[in-house]
Amino acid sequence: MAGIPLTRIIEKMKLENLTPEIDVKKKKITLAEINRPALQLTGFFENFDASRLQIIGYVEYSYMEHLSEEQKKESYEKLLEHDIPCIVFCRELAPDPLFLETAIRHEVPILSTKKTTSSFTAEIIRWLSVKLAPCISVHGVLMDIYGIGVLITGESGIGKSEAALELIKRGHRLVTDDVVELRKVSDDTLVGSAPDITKHFIELRGIGIVDVKALFGAAAVMDTQQVNLVIHLEDWDKDKEYDRLGLEENYIEYLGNKVVCHTLPIRPGRNLAIICESAAANHRQKEMGYNAAKELYTRVQNSIAKRREEEEDE
Repeated sequence: MAGIPLTRIIEKMKLENLTPEIDVKKKKITLAEINRPALQLTGFFENFDASRLQIIGYVEYSYMEHLSEEQKKESYEKLLEHDIPCIVFCRELAPDPLFLETAIRHEVPILSTKKTTSSFTAEIIRWLSVKLAPCISVHGVLMDIYGIGVLITGESGIGKSEAALELIKRGHRLVTDDVVELRKVSDDTLVGSAPDITKHFIELRGIGIVDVKALFGAAAVMDTQQVNLVIHLEDWDKDKEYDRLGLEENYIEYLGNKVVCHTLPIRPGRNLAIICESAAANHRQKEMGYNAAKELYTRVQNSIAKRREEEEDE
């Protein structure tokens, strides 16, 4: 089953391994959800999902401290006999020797963090939600323009990478070129990132591979960005009708999530970078409640109504 190696989580979250005797390399986390086994420590295991990462906070720890030795032995045995990927103690709380002994016998890794229970829980859920989200790869360029994640798509050689390079020179940031990994973090959120092998690189035909981070600095790149807008580039077709007002939004769907999509016809003389920049700024303005197309439509309607009133008065 696909999942995240526990070793990677330990490294990312800076966790201390309290059970080095257990080989954590074989352990994986397959679910973004976590569990605090308070009820399980009391003996209630109905609907208990042992495959989740388990977190012990101050409340659970205090309950464990008040148990007698016989109760601890019974409670720990019932909990740790399940196939649990790992248990994390927050606030640097130290499990008692009996708990560690039982965990080692059942090969359940016990980890520790300095973070409070709430902050660690929020951080691990957010990180796991991204890493374990459904993922697809699409051909395109993902840029951060004015804080808006803009996915630029189109046929090979149409000018996506050149537009990205111009946008970088204008102060915007590159997430990935050529291959974009899209992850469905929630029903409303798509997050894009670069494959590790191509991160921060751009391919320019006739020049070759360009390292954006090395040329323009760390401020010119970012690792991930939410996808808010898609700009699809295509060759100009004089017989095709293109949207000139933008009263109605068009959408494209990825992993079941709809994203606003603009189709831009390409012909010599059009500055793609400025158009993408303007599209991102306009999208941001719409999200803030102002729609230029609707404002123009309202003005036209008011002008027509005013003329009719004047004609009736005459």
